Amino acid sequence: MQIIDRDRHLSLVLISLMKGVTYMEGDPPLWQALMGLQARVREHLAVLGLELILDEAEGYAYLRQKPAREGEVELPRLVQRRQLSYPISLLLALIRKRLAEADAQSGDTRLILGREEIIDLVRTFFADTPNSARLADRISGNIARLADMGFLRRLRGSEDRFEVGRILKSFVDAQWLQEFEARLAGYRSHGTDNALEEKGAAA
Repeated sequence: MQIIDRDRHLSLVLISLMKGVTYMEGDPPLWQALMGLQARVREHLAVLGLELILDEAEGYAYLRQKPAREGEVELPRLVQRRQLSYPISLLLALIRKRLAEADAQSGDTRLILGREEIIDLVRTFFADTPNSARLADRISGNIARLADMGFLRRLRGSEDRFEVGRILKSFVDAQWLQEFEARLAGYRSHGTDNALEEKGAAA
């Protein structure tokens, strides 16, 4: 690979990471460029106060803001933190649990869920909700939010089937899952139609 090609590939890799999560399956040539230029990528990102989070086994990479060391002036934040409402964090938790179950039961690395299947995961927490159509609409809106955030990916040619992004394992770890039943008890105690409003605390 000529120097000019390597510089172009570096630019493409950095731009992709700045825009969001980079997946191996989404763009194999770009992923290979990332693997080959990993040291230079990390060097460039360090200047901006960013670090590369890369999981070769799961096939994803994203950026995270590096915390300032003691005595250092913190750089302006380039990677914004997202406040997640109660219904979004509930949906993330349920999908993460479903991913863990799928990993334990089969060797398939892909988990595909239909829209109705995802809605049913949440519906059990709102069994007493009188307006089921309104509930389904709100859950569909939250599914779209998760797709925008990269935790779900629509299958090509389908608006109602989604692949669960394995990056979710990085955000909801094993320790979090161990506390899952206690968290679900808390969710159930808030399981009212009003809880579907975007008023929750950060996840």
